[in-house]
Amino acid sequence: MLARTALGRIAAVAPTANAGSRLGLASMSMGVRSKHTLPDLPYDFGALEPSISGQIMELHHQKHHQTYVNGLNQAEETLANAVAKNDVKAAIATQKALNFNGGGHVNHSLFWQNLAPSKQGGGELSAGPLKEAIERDFGSLDGLKSKFNAQLAGIQGSGWGWLGLNPSTGKLDIITTANQDPLLSHVPLIGVDAW
Repeated sequence: MLARTALGRIAAVAPTANAGSRLGLASMSMGVRSKHTLPDLPYDFGALEPSISGQIMELHHQKHHQTYVNGLNQAEETLANAVAKNDVKAAIATQKALNFNGGGHVNHSLFWQNLAPSKQGGGELSAGPLKEAIERDFGSLDGLKSKFNAQLAGIQGSGWGWLGLNPSTGKLDIITTANQDPLLSHVPLIGVDAW
């Protein structure tokens, strides 16, 4: 169910004219910011059963992710008002809300794209650049799973486990981030929400 074509999606998350709208990210047009929106799932809520129940998918998408979208829009509005008033202290005070809600929105927007029903190739690692990189950097898919699970087990509370492409080395790394902190040091290929 995980990562249909993670390397193929690098282009989908790279800055393009329509990437932001696909992920529900706000855009600027003539100086007017649109609001962030909850992206549609590319599959039905129940499409990942029995691995993930439709009820859990609906709750996670419609309630949890929507809460991050609402919080991000509110934080950006608060920041814009603070900047308009030249209130540096109020602008700085928005940073935690921007990071938490912005990270929650971006992380989940990528997360939904990482999942695919088995009838659409989910759960299969096809031959290609991702498989080659996994075998090069982890020995095998089982080696990746073992190291990934060990890293995830170290998360206290909630957080994210990431398979990311290190832009400096060209290698795949496993990274964890706390709470809703987004992965900034690597190109995120696969994200796992540990909650």
